[in-house]
Amino acid sequence: MGVFAYLSRQQKEAIGLLQIGTFLEYFDLMLYVHMIVLLNELFFPKTDPHTAALLTALAFCSTYVLRPFGALIFGWLGDNIGRKTTVVITTLLMSMSCILMANVPTYEQIGITASWIVTGCRIVQGMSSLGEIVGAQIYVSEFVRPPAQYVAVSFLGIASGVGSTAALAVASLVTIAGLNWRIAFWMGAGIAVVGSIARVRLRETPEFIDMKLQLKKKIKTSANNKTQPLNIRKLKESLSIGVSKQTYAAYFLVYCGWPLSFYLGLLYFNPILQSKFEYSASDVIHHNFYLSILPLIGCGLWTFLSQRIPPLKILRARAKAFFVFTLFLPILIIVANHHWQIFLLQAFILVVSLTAIPGDSIFVTHFPVFKRFTAVSVLYALTRALMYIVTSFSLVYLTEFLSYYGLWLVMLPVILGHLWGVNHFEKLENKNSNQKQHQAHTTLSTNPNEIKLAG
Repeated sequence: MGVFAYLSRQQKEAIGLLQIGTFLEYFDLMLYVHMIVLLNELFFPKTDPHTAALLTALAFCSTYVLRPFGALIFGWLGDNIGRKTTVVITTLLMSMSCILMANVPTYEQIGITASWIVTGCRIVQGMSSLGEIVGAQIYVSEFVRPPAQYVAVSFLGIASGVGSTAALAVASLVTIAGLNWRIAFWMGAGIAVVGSIARVRLRETPEFIDMKLQLKKKIKTSANNKTQPLNIRKLKESLSIGVSKQTYAAYFLVYCGWPLSFYLGLLYFNPILQSKFEYSASDVIHHNFYLSILPLIGCGLWTFLSQRIPPLKILRARAKAFFVFTLFLPILIIVANHHWQIFLLQAFILVVSLTAIPGDSIFVTHFPVFKRFTAVSVLYALTRALMYIVTSFSLVYLTEFLSYYGLWLVMLPVILGHLWGVNHFEKLENKNSNQKQHQAHTTLSTNPNEIKLAG
């Protein structure tokens, strides 16, 4: 895109390496998700349809439920050791878990132990993917300035979508061709190793290095001042901007949107396709492969528009369209009598989704450098842990007791929260813009040389 013409070679290389790494990471993470209808039959006991739906929800949520603990670990590493080190470690963890999953025996061979091993691997993958995507977003946000920043960070989201689609393509090929499913996971393991090696070439971000240098100066000054004890935590806080509780809440609510969109678009309708339209596991995987292409189209469109329209305006307009669609969704599901009608509903959910693209970098930069990785990681992890549990488990029961009208109880509050969060960050952006204009006006008014230059 045109904005990249103004980036240095080093910036372009860093963006490219992070895109490749994000693609590889999400290929591994989503491989199991897209093969879940097949792999659950291999690693979990055979049960009735209702219990099977709950087991599917359990296997899916295990990827996200312990992410907040991983966020604390990787957040500390990212804020104290560095952004680069963290993204390399997370990619290595992903490769190791993929290797284990490629070799774990099935439920028929070792019983319930297989279920626990697979669940453990999913937990490790979920935790490591958190550090990867958040670390990549922070890295690019600190390395590139707006407006190129909006496009560069959005490209990471597109790369994750391409990785997910590639995982679906492999899953579809394996099932249709009747190949051994382990081949797919061996490919994932090899891909993750390549990603780890590629990311070693990254350099630490200038913004993080600059803050570390400022901290060292303050530590040196404080150490020379023997009247006050050395307190590194307070010194870090003195270099940080204040963040209100509303900003934390706004970030949380904005990022609750994508888990809902993802689950509804790619997983919620699977039982409907299998029971109402007699889809097999292979049919579902093939169906979802075509669906997975649509978010890429949507992300590409929103990223392109961000060069002409402020990113937060795009998010606000998209959420309003999603709200109107939600009001009619239960009726549309009930009257659907062809599988292509279900496909169209899923397509709308995935294209006009509640994703944060193209505003990711805006949300990230409103947190201080030395707290950024931890704050963003924990909030991001909480949205995934909470929303995937709420959507996957609650929708099983809400649909059972309230039919498809139960969707409103989950979707409408999430959409309204997403809109409030976007509105909050719009106010912060306007406030920052006004402050910069005021500072520029003050500088011109007090500096005669600049006034002459302006004249």
